[in-house]
Amino acid sequence: MLRVFLFLCITINLFAQNFTVASYNVENLFDLKKQNTEYKEFIPFTKSKWNKKNFNIKLKNTIRVIKDINADIIAFQEIENKDLLVFLKKKLPQYKYHSFSKYPKSSVGIGFLSKIKIINNNAINVKFKRRTYRPIQETTFRIDNIDFKIFNNHWPSKRVAESYRIKYAKRLQDRLKKLPKDYDYILLGDFNSNYDEMQSFRYNKKLNNTDGITGINQVLNTSYNKRYVTYDDVLKIQKKVHFNLWLDVEGKERFSSKFRNQNNTPDNIIIPPALLDTKRISYIHKSFNVFKPKYLYKNKQVQRWKMKNRIHQGYGYSDHLPIYAEFSTNKENRNLVKKLELNKIEINKISHLYSKTKLIEPIILKNIIVIYKNRTSAIIKQKNDKAIYIYKNAKDLKLGYSYNIKVNQIKNYNDLQEIEDFEIIQKNAKYENYKDLYINNKTNILNPKYQNEIITNLRGIIKNRKLYFNGKVIYIYSKNKELLPKNNQNILIKTGHISVYRGNMQIQIHKKSDYKVEY
Repeated sequence: MLRVFLFLCITINLFAQNFTVASYNVENLFDLKKQNTEYKEFIPFTKSKWNKKNFNIKLKNTIRVIKDINADIIAFQEIENKDLLVFLKKKLPQYKYHSFSKYPKSSVGIGFLSKIKIINNNAINVKFKRRTYRPIQETTFRIDNIDFKIFNNHWPSKRVAESYRIKYAKRLQDRLKKLPKDYDYILLGDFNSNYDEMQSFRYNKKLNNTDGITGINQVLNTSYNKRYVTYDDVLKIQKKVHFNLWLDVEGKERFSSKFRNQNNTPDNIIIPPALLDTKRISYIHKSFNVFKPKYLYKNKQVQRWKMKNRIHQGYGYSDHLPIYAEFSTNKENRNLVKKLELNKIEINKISHLYSKTKLIEPIILKNIIVIYKNRTSAIIKQKNDKAIYIYKNAKDLKLGYSYNIKVNQIKNYNDLQEIEDFEIIQKNAKYENYKDLYINNKTNILNPKYQNEIITNLRGIIKNRKLYFNGKVIYIYSKNKELLPKNNQNILIKTGHISVYRGNMQIQIHKKSDYKVEY
C-alpha cells in the first residue's frame, strides 16, 4: 500500500507543471477578403495599399512575436475573424487548440491559440444600442485534470466615456460571482484602462462621467477602500477582489503602450485570490512582465505598424506590447502570500517604501532629515539612503532638522512615490550640512532611481518647457505655470525636485527660488 501511495505522489509531481499565459493586441490584423466590416484603410486592394505584400509582412511580424514569446496560451485582440486565427494556427503547429469570439458587425474579434487543451468557449454579451464592440470571451482550459477559465477582454477605447467600460466590468463581475469562491480564473486583455485608472482619468471631464468610478478599479475591485489590492490583504478581504499583476513590476516598467510619450497600461492580467492560495493552480510570484525585445521597443518607442496618411508603409508590429505571466500546478509554488509573509523585512528605511504600494500598518522612520521645504510639502532623506516627497501636511517640519516619524500611509501618484500621511514622533537636532545630501550636476538625473532627490548647481537652457543640459534634456514642470522659466532663458537650478510623471523624468519647480536666471 505504501508503494502505491509513493508511486501516486511521484506520478502527480511528474505531471505538475508551469505554464505561461500571454496577451497581445496585434493592432488590426485583417485578411485580404472583403467582408464589409473592415476599417476603411484595411479594405483590400485599395489606395491604402492593404495588399498581399503588406499583409504578408504584417503576418510574418505577428508570427515572429508569437514564436519568440513562446507562451502556452496566448490571447489576442484585434484579429478580424476566425478564419484568420485558424490560418495563424496552421503557421504555428505547436498550438493545437484555438477559440474565437466576435459579433457579426464588429470589425475585429478576440481569440486564443493554446498548447493546453480547450474544453469550452462562450461569449459574454455586452451590447449597446448605437455602437458595436466585442463580447467578452470566456474560454475553459484543462491542465493536469484541473479546469480553469480565462476571460479575454477588449473593452471600448477612450474615444468614449468610462460608462462604456463600466458596463463591461459589471457584466464580467456578474459572471464571476456565479463561479465557486475558490475557482481558478484569469482576467486579461486590452481593457483600455490603466491599472491606476481611478487616478489617471479623474480630471478628464470627457472620460469621467461616472463620478470617479472606474470599471477596472472599483467594479472589478482591483482597489478596495480607495487603495490598490496587494499581497498584504488580498486573502483577507471578504469582498470579491482581484490583484492586478502590474503591481508586481517597478513603476518605471509599468507600460504596454505609449500615448504622447507617457506610460500606459491598457493591457492587464488580473487574478483572483484563488490563484494565490494553496489549491490547484498558483500564480508564480514576479513572473509577470512585458515582452519588449528591441525589434518591438526601441529608443523608448513602441514599434507599431506604420501608416502615413492612412497608407500602409509595410513595416512595424503593433501599438501594444505583449504581456505575460507564469502559473503552476506544482505544490511547491503554492501559498505565495504565506511565503512572502515569512520573507518580510522590517521597513525602517525610506528605500523600503519604494517596494510597497500601500501600508497595512504604520512604520517608524528614524533620523530622517528635511532637505527641502515649501509651505506644506517637504522632501525628506536618510543618510546613505533615498529621499521621498511629502505632498502635504508637512508644515510642522523645519528645513535642515532631523526627526523620527511614523508613516501611516504612502501612495504612488502617476509613478511618483509619496508619503501621504505621517506623524512626528520626535524632533532631533538640526543637521547643519543638509545640503550635502543633494545630488550634483554630474548625476544622471534621467535615471528613475533618483526620483525625489534634490539636484543642485545644474545649468542649462529652456526650450519649450524642457531643460537642455550637458547634451541631455529633461522636462521642467510646475503646478503654478507662472513659476516656470521662459523660453530661451539660461538658468541655474539651485534646488530642483527630481520627479517623474507616467514614465517621464522631470524637474519640478515649487517656488521661484528653486532656480536663477543667468544673463
